Amino acid sequence: MRAANLILTVLLAVSLPAIAQQFPEAHGRPAPPPSRGPAPSRAPKAAPVHKTNDARQQQPVQREQPPQQQQRNFSDKPGHPNAPHVDQGNRWVGHDTGRNDANYHVDRPFEHGRFTGGFGPSHRWHLGGGGPSRFSFNGWYWSVAPADFGFCDGWDWDSDDIVIYEDPDHDGWYLAYNVRLGTYVHVMYLGPQ
Repeated sequence: MRAANLILTVLLAVSLPAIAQQFPEAHGRPAPPPSRGPAPSRAPKAAPVHKTNDARQQQPVQREQPPQQQQRNFSDKPGHPNAPHVDQGNRWVGHDTGRNDANYHVDRPFEHGRFTGGFGPSHRWHLGGGGPSRFSFNGWYWSVAPADFGFCDGWDWDSDDIVIYEDPDHDGWYLAYNVRLGTYVHVMYLGPQ
């Protein structure tokens, strides 16, 4: 009987790491970074035009404005963060406002050049200090979009790993995914300064 208990204990101890790998976020470990960035968002439809017989009198029908980003709830399931995040299966929760989102409008996109250091999960970058207004890694400097400051308040600016993705909707912006938290924010490349 003792030998059977010993064998069962050893088998259980050996199998626990395999079970934990199936559910990484349930065991305090983040899921791996997304394999790709988000797909372009479908642009919101233009306001319909109220038709009249006289073409000069056609006017757009007024629609209610979407709620402010600060009022959105990104926690789509119990246990998910109330910040833009990526679900398993590469679903980018919160990246759905389209190209015309005023929070990410830039008059001169890529004013400081384009980032060429590498995108996606094969390029993990270790934050080297700073904060949302200005942070760096590997000699490159960045800033978080002001509309996203509240979504990175849990970031460790001198120790977290991030992955950079191109933003298909907002010219001049990239997406920085925090590997530890599973959340992301819009960031602007400031160049090697």
